[in-house]
Amino acid sequence: MPTSQLDHRLKRQNLLDILFRGLTRFSALAVLTLLLGIILSLVIGSVPAIKEFGWGFLVSSDWNPVTDRYGALVPIVGTLVTASIALLIAIPVSFGIALFLTELSPQWLRRPLGIAIELLAGIPSIIYGMWGLFIFVPFFADHIEPWINDHLGHVPLISPLFTGPNMGISILAAGIILAIMVIPFIASVMRDVFDVVPSMLKESAYGLGATTWEVMYRVVLPYTKIGVVGGIMLGLGRALGETMAVTFVIGNAHRLNASLLYPGNSISSALANEFTEAVGDLYTSSLIELGLILFFITFVVLSLARLLLLKLTQREGR
Repeated sequence: MPTSQLDHRLKRQNLLDILFRGLTRFSALAVLTLLLGIILSLVIGSVPAIKEFGWGFLVSSDWNPVTDRYGALVPIVGTLVTASIALLIAIPVSFGIALFLTELSPQWLRRPLGIAIELLAGIPSIIYGMWGLFIFVPFFADHIEPWINDHLGHVPLISPLFTGPNMGISILAAGIILAIMVIPFIASVMRDVFDVVPSMLKESAYGLGATTWEVMYRVVLPYTKIGVVGGIMLGLGRALGETMAVTFVIGNAHRLNASLLYPGNSISSALANEFTEAVGDLYTSSLIELGLILFFITFVVLSLARLLLLKLTQREGR
């Protein structure tokens, strides 16, 4: 190849490399700029409520648009409780699904079952909400809540959590609907990360006499812990920010109750229900501050997840 053509080709490759690095740098900065813009917008919109209520906004259960008195305690508690219920149900179920698909399922059943899980993950949240309101809530009120009241409503220590009217619409119903929604996400991620474990590692463990549970607990989970935690965080992120499905079944009541069988509220459902009818700067600012609180909760949860992964990484090899 002539020297002039070689020089031209090298210059062209250097130019493309510079363009590529500039494009990737711009993409990364664009994400940070967008994030900063969202935070600034939420903070600026929340200023009137912050000036009016201060830190008391976080611990007040008042929500009265007539007197312009607002507090975020009920939506915060509802958001955290429903997301916790969802994870308590979804994590073991998702782990069981992923374990069955990767280790125990017959070959002919793996693909149909995997496709079914992916289809469940693609269902819009409003469909889950409508199904929850018209199908699940009546069944829950007629069959599940009476059983809970009869069998758990008299158990010491936990009875305050499981005593209440058989209305169906409740914090517990919202948590169960959220669990149904996040199970496909967590199960799909767990299945995919379990599949990347080298067969030699699992076969070696089986050859040493390990049971299926021991292989999963001592070989697969340590190898895939980052992916597993990532899948759980993906499910938690959806549970924290889910709007329509929760709005249909949580009851949207600004009242704080110890029982999970009473209606409640969450940050996302409060925003969905009241933002269009918010009149006045203070009302709108209080709703925007709720969004800022939800953003902060999500940030804290993700930070704790990263810290957990760091601690797990530091313990490797001990």
